[in-house]
Amino acid sequence: MSSPSTHPTPVIEATDLGVTIGGQPILAGIDLTVAQGEVLALLGANGSGKSTLVRSLLGVIPMTTGAVRLFGAPLGPTAPWNRIGYVPQRLPAASGIPATALEVVTSGLLHGRMLRRPHGHRQRALDALADVGLADRVHQQVQEMSGGQQQRVLIARALVCRPDLLVLDEPTSGIDIPTQTTFVETISRLHEAGTTVVVILHELGPFAPLIDRAVVLRHGRVAHDGSPPHARDEHAGEWHDHTHAHSDPEEPPSPFTVEVLP
Repeated sequence: MSSPSTHPTPVIEATDLGVTIGGQPILAGIDLTVAQGEVLALLGANGSGKSTLVRSLLGVIPMTTGAVRLFGAPLGPTAPWNRIGYVPQRLPAASGIPATALEVVTSGLLHGRMLRRPHGHRQRALDALADVGLADRVHQQVQEMSGGQQQRVLIARALVCRPDLLVLDEPTSGIDIPTQTTFVETISRLHEAGTTVVVILHELGPFAPLIDRAVVLRHGRVAHDGSPPHARDEHAGEWHDHTHAHSDPEEPPSPFTVEVLP
């Protein structure tokens, strides 16, 4: 496990972050700094606010209080979105347009006002699909794929931009063990090359050797920030209470929507 590189500007810096949705507080008083090259696990029960935290850090869900900076830039149009890869839990609603795996992954190379695919885009997309074990599904419609295969397409879409920051929301959910191993090996290579990783997990699982630090959320607040907690066999303990008074809200449109160009 490597240590995060010393760098004056954090990749993520959130101060007093709070989110209230429909009058219900989901997050409160979150202070979070992620250093360059760090691999951070976000842990906690269902409804503890993990996905809401990630989405608010990326501007998908508006903050009620606080501030966020990405690579030193305030959250908003000036943030370097081209340096960020995001893997949500599922395909966003905008993906209802029929599209092949290759088209969806290629859309990961588009950002902001960039409407022209870069040189070598096809090979980069093919390589990303191969990294997640979908080299034989390049031309298949994503809507025809299983949930696990769709998740792998989302992962490939995030990897294709070769991000400096990779944010993953339960990326191994619905994916078989061999593919999980291949995916974690890919993340390990990216980490060794300097990529910062923030990953939401229920259990560390195959990610355990990569994790530098864990932040555990409980009732929308930080309950632990430091070394990853020890694994437990039971799920009724402090870190494995999988029920809560609220659940994370549905995911609205984000700056990482799927765009398919003719």
